[in-house]
Amino acid sequence: MKVSSFLYFLVFLYSINTYSQTFPIHKTNDKITIDGDLTDWKTPFLGPFVIHNSGEKSTQNTMVSLSWNDENLYIAYRSKDSKIIGKSQPKDSKIYETDDLVEMFIDPDGDGKNYIEIGVNAFSTYYDMLLKCISPECGGWNTSMEYTISGFEAVSKTTTEGFNTEIKIPFSSLAKIENGNFTKPKTGTKWKGNTFRIDYGNTTEYLALQSYKSLKFGFHQPAEFAVFEFVE
Repeated sequence: MKVSSFLYFLVFLYSINTYSQTFPIHKTNDKITIDGDLTDWKTPFLGPFVIHNSGEKSTQNTMVSLSWNDENLYIAYRSKDSKIIGKSQPKDSKIYETDDLVEMFIDPDGDGKNYIEIGVNAFSTYYDMLLKCISPECGGWNTSMEYTISGFEAVSKTTTEGFNTEIKIPFSSLAKIENGNFTKPKTGTKWKGNTFRIDYGNTTEYLALQSYKSLKFGFHQPAEFAVFEFVE
């Protein structure tokens, strides 16, 4: 192992032990319909999101909730938004450059490589992307928008306060990621990742459930990802 790679690895371990928070993913026996209607959502919400690189309070609140069963990961967002920016667009459009949206990064094995990024706007347009590598130690920025999560579902629904979003990610699809080292989660399994929102309203804000210390790569800070633990 090169010295630079070893130092990066030490920084990665240090950040896990000293900074990352642990958030629960609650198991559910309920049938979840992906329709953007959260009136029947029973899992507790986490948040509010903060400015991603400072931890300061956001202008508009965002909350997220995660649950799972034996087949799928489910994610729900409540986004307050007095001025929704965006429109319905084709899948895999670069909505992160133009539209209000929510995002999640998932790195099941926590090695900072071959993790996924998903984003959904207020009009149910979504993209899914594979991040093969972002660090110089593994070859530099290498992403694939051609990656597709089979069985993925996402629906956003506008409300009087903003918009809600529901997402379903089948575990079977994540198992197909090359070099992703995916294993089907069970109670006690821990994944690395983070949840985000980009708000292009009156003031553009980049928000995260867990804020970062580093400014490099923007949202892409795998060494500072939070820990998500699968619980009963």
